[in-house]
Amino acid sequence: MPTAPRSTPPPRPSLTERRKAETQLEIARTAAALFTERGAAVTAEEIARTSGVALRTFYRYFRAKEDAVVPLLANGVREWLDDLAAPPAGPEALPVREVLERAARRALTPADEPAAEALRWTRGLLRAMPDDPALRAVWHRIHHDSEEALRPVLARLTGADPWAVRLAAAAANTAMRIAVEEWAAGDTAPDGPRGPAAPAVRAMRALTAGLPEMTGAYEVNGRENEEDPGRRGDGKAAAAGGRSR
Repeated sequence: MPTAPRSTPPPRPSLTERRKAETQLEIARTAAALFTERGAAVTAEEIARTSGVALRTFYRYFRAKEDAVVPLLANGVREWLDDLAAPPAGPEALPVREVLERAARRALTPADEPAAEALRWTRGLLRAMPDDPALRAVWHRIHHDSEEALRPVLARLTGADPWAVRLAAAAANTAMRIAVEEWAAGDTAPDGPRGPAAPAVRAMRALTAGLPEMTGAYEVNGRENEEDPGRRGDGKAAAAGGRSR
């Protein structure tokens, strides 16, 4: 993959937007704790009451009780995307695969206790999902939206054609999701060598390993061109990796 160019950081949200986001995140934390403890039996009224807000306020922010956990689950995804979109710290641009791996490691390595607690709440929610299809649908919707949001970021980082960008976004997003799900199935701490960060990096390396060969090796509409790398053994198609159409 090409190296990552410098990009302009996104504008800072307004004070009103930040306050709204803080309120939503606080409700999300309460909802996550309740879902972790009681599963699908939790009600919107209970979430609102425990959060200290009126039910009408709750429904102004969320359409359904399961939607209340969206800010918590999406927060890590948002930080990951913001990290990828931020200008590089040093004068030299890094290979895009390395940028993805570093961002994944930072996103899934809690820097403080609130971040570690958020991962533990995510674990509790994932464990509650088999008995709550609506909650599971929220998780998959978040990752679908994450994949869609990742595509323009990767397009700027790689300059690759839309077909390769879509594959890269799907691979990177899937690596993050699987790593968190596998970690949540166990009982290890969110930080340290057995946290979700290390498997996310391993999964990303595995799932993105063939992407340079795909870039420029297939037509955007999915038709194989005459230099299908799966049918050639001379390595010429691999040498074409990274050239966009």
